[in-house]
Amino acid sequence: MTASRKAVVVGLSGCSSSGKTTLARLLRDIFPSAFVLHEDDFYKAEIELPKNNGLLDWDCAESLSIPDIIKSLKHIHGSGTLPPDLDSKEDQNSVGECPVSDTTVAELKARVKTWTEEGNAGHRILTDTSDPIRLCVFDGFLLYSKSLISVQPHIDIKILLRVSYAKAKARREARSGYVTLEGFWKDPPGYIDKIVWPNYVEDHKFMFEGDDVEGELKKSVVDDWKIAFPPGGLDVDMTTTLTWAVELLMEKLSGYVKLA
Repeated sequence: MTASRKAVVVGLSGCSSSGKTTLARLLRDIFPSAFVLHEDDFYKAEIELPKNNGLLDWDCAESLSIPDIIKSLKHIHGSGTLPPDLDSKEDQNSVGECPVSDTTVAELKARVKTWTEEGNAGHRILTDTSDPIRLCVFDGFLLYSKSLISVQPHIDIKILLRVSYAKAKARREARSGYVTLEGFWKDPPGYIDKIVWPNYVEDHKFMFEGDDVEGELKKSVVDDWKIAFPPGGLDVDMTTTLTWAVELLMEKLSGYVKLA
């Protein structure tokens, strides 16, 4: 990290309904000085969205303003804060009941608090009140696709969440819809099978053995791109994922030295 950077950006990516936003909000609540940036807040106006199979396609790179994403990440690295003109629509969307118990969240908060205390590896990383290095959790469905290759140099720690087709479909169909610039969007019939899952496969198959996004990740790709992922394969429960992510971030963040 250079002296000019005031934040560490951790990217959470994966298919729609893989648990990204839930995990992002939990990490924000557990780590001091943390905040969330949502890729979904960079959608273009609905009139500019491409169509696919006769449907508006919200699940492709062409639907996003990539220059605005990069501009925001540069601002975050430079100031340690969200851009002042960012009006988050994603924060208005519900992610449902928290799947992690209050007890587990409290235990992880205590674990992180101890880590930040004097004499421990996390001291002065996030809690230096004069000039802290803050943690930005950036969640998005396309962060590690080749179409967003220009965004990746602005992500310091990369995490990929994996989900099966069956689980992703069930979770997405359970949602009431999404707040947008124009109002509210509800998936039309067939949207998951015509848009969401095929796009996810097309953008991520290069990362998997035999192009099977429900199979094994290619070690050469995840090593080269420095992507971490929860152990246990598909559909890892959120308690296990959160505990793993907290330990990973403490380990990674301990490598950042507060620069004068």
